[in-house]
Amino acid sequence: MSPSRRDFLVGTGAAAAGLVIGFYLPHSSRRGRGEEEFAPNAYLRISPNNNVTVVVARSEMGQGVYTALPMILAEELEADWTKISVEQAGASTLYGDQTTGGSASVRTTWDPMRKAGAAAREMLITAAALQWSVPRAECKAEHGTVVHSSGKRLSYGELATKAAQLPVPTDPPLKSSKDYKLVGTRLPRIETSSKVNGGASYGIDFRLPDMHYGCIARCPVFGGKVAKFDDAEARKVAGVSYVGKLGDSAVAVVANGTWAAMEGRRLLNVTWDEGANKDLNSAAISEQLKQASASTKPVSLFSVGDPAKVSGRRIQAAYELPFMAHAPLEPGNATARYQGSTCEIWAPTQVPQDVRDSVAQAVGLAPERVKVNVLLIGGGFGRRLEHDYAVEAALLSKAIQAPVKVVWTREDDMRNSTYRPASLHLLSAVVDGQGYPLAFTHRLVAPSISGQKGSPLEGGVDPDLKDEAGFIYPIPNVSLEYVNVQTPVPLGWMRSVYALQAAFASESFMDELAHAAGKDPLEFRMHLLAADREIQYFDMRWRTDRLRGALKLAAEKAGWGKPLPAGHYRGVAAFGSFSSYAAEVVEISMEGDRPRVHRVVAAVDCGQIVNPTILEQQIQGAVIYGLTNALQARITIDKGRVVQGNFDDYPPIRMNEAPQVEAYYVESTEAPSGVGEPPVPPLAPALCNAIFAASRKRIRSLPLLAS
Repeated sequence: MSPSRRDFLVGTGAAAAGLVIGFYLPHSSRRGRGEEEFAPNAYLRISPNNNVTVVVARSEMGQGVYTALPMILAEELEADWTKISVEQAGASTLYGDQTTGGSASVRTTWDPMRKAGAAAREMLITAAALQWSVPRAECKAEHGTVVHSSGKRLSYGELATKAAQLPVPTDPPLKSSKDYKLVGTRLPRIETSSKVNGGASYGIDFRLPDMHYGCIARCPVFGGKVAKFDDAEARKVAGVSYVGKLGDSAVAVVANGTWAAMEGRRLLNVTWDEGANKDLNSAAISEQLKQASASTKPVSLFSVGDPAKVSGRRIQAAYELPFMAHAPLEPGNATARYQGSTCEIWAPTQVPQDVRDSVAQAVGLAPERVKVNVLLIGGGFGRRLEHDYAVEAALLSKAIQAPVKVVWTREDDMRNSTYRPASLHLLSAVVDGQGYPLAFTHRLVAPSISGQKGSPLEGGVDPDLKDEAGFIYPIPNVSLEYVNVQTPVPLGWMRSVYALQAAFASESFMDELAHAAGKDPLEFRMHLLAADREIQYFDMRWRTDRLRGALKLAAEKAGWGKPLPAGHYRGVAAFGSFSSYAAEVVEISMEGDRPRVHRVVAAVDCGQIVNPTILEQQIQGAVIYGLTNALQARITIDKGRVVQGNFDDYPPIRMNEAPQVEAYYVESTEAPSGVGEPPVPPLAPALCNAIFAASRKRIRSLPLLAS
């Protein structure tokens, strides 16, 4: 029987709670070569030749889900890891929300993958007991086989046909963490060899027979449109086969090669209607934030006690952060093949279901007539949460009635993107006689990403703030507030989103309070976190002991309190986001006004670790990403346009600038939580706190090296 409509709605609606519809599906058998394939749920297939295929419903963009998610299922399955292969799921109704973002891949699929593996394991054990005509209690699963107490065994492949006939258990027993054999081990990443030998297929690598190539001229001004264009010179370029408008704000050139398409675009003569934003600039946006902070009534994010009634010595500060670009190494691209009644997309996307729905609407098809194939992503950082590049490819394919690949240049990707919002932070504290805060307030002034994209804001609160702007210090009087500011600059979710901004302001200010109190910055924080408390922030219950544990681990590994080489200084910061806790110690020296970062020690508490090596890679990548952002990343606006265009004026840090990064984690059996983003927020404040230790100069705006 097929699942009922109610089962479907319950399954998809519960995705955020760790249940997905793939687990509710009745098991199926796939016949191939005359034999049955055991497929007890949407995540798993076992063939009679012992091949085990695990379907991954999240996108691989360097964070290791091709290895981590199969490890979870294989652990419960008691599988032979050498027999595991991975299959990437495209857009589907089988897995609930397939979005790869919010550091959610492991934390939201932990239970479904465990249950999928455990259900299959139990079915295989039952199949073996039936085949041997022995009590089930005498059988156990072990390394891809079922073993009887007498010593005889059958492989999973040998049991596949019989297991495929059995009912799927609805609540299979799950292993205790003390019995894990795969989870928690350093298994090599599955996709590494293909990346090394060139076999891996990223979006920008993908090819189809008779494929055309598209390059698009987009209005450089936010909200501008095409007034008119002259394509005479563009059509003279050898290989150019099509020139035409794409919507109201772009003109597309299609050719038989990427370079011909780019040359055709270069020779286009487009007159733009620059619209209402033609005079917009960064200074005006900064002034808008300041005016909104004073004139717009804020909404409350968190409140305890009443800071307004606390009197005493008051300390205040304002922090400001710029727009930033995602700047992934692989620029935007997608391939589409529109065939009248269907459309197929190949894209490096974090949101295959959104791509499916947006493409369907754009080309006038039902969503089920659009197939989305998910390719490896050469860096996402949130940029692939958008689907503009896929829609462009689909529209062009429909226009020319042939497969077409759209490739963005680096300048396209930098100047026609979505951006991390600019923000202003107003902080204030009232301290007691020892300098410890009795009251703490933080007003965050920033545009709402979700609001700009049309999502309703509950009580005026951007939903991302609920996971990214908590405050874990149990000060008796606290007020966190938010002021939403409208902006025509297109907004997008960038790695750690609002957490990066909230942490920079609050953890830099915490250092200001420690200095004003004449206390060591680490000891100041540890004093505030000394008592074990739970702090309810929207749906999250933050725990002071877990933040304290991460902070203690980072400090111990960094040698906090021990002498440093002459001219070296340290800074520290800690923050909680995406259900995880992260702390970092940054060690620097100063070369004139420029900091030289020598060492970063990072520690996280993200619950149960699936693969320590992947965790360390995530932390190292987050530190480098956060360091680039803090030192040099800034998008400025002039005449309604993005000024920066490539890595010469939006530079990542170079290899010779990269510090030694040490990654540690708190041992835990708590459910896994996010790790891709939580190590990013503490980096900037820890760095700036180190600069203050070195120079007594307080940094209140980023980037540090802005020209």
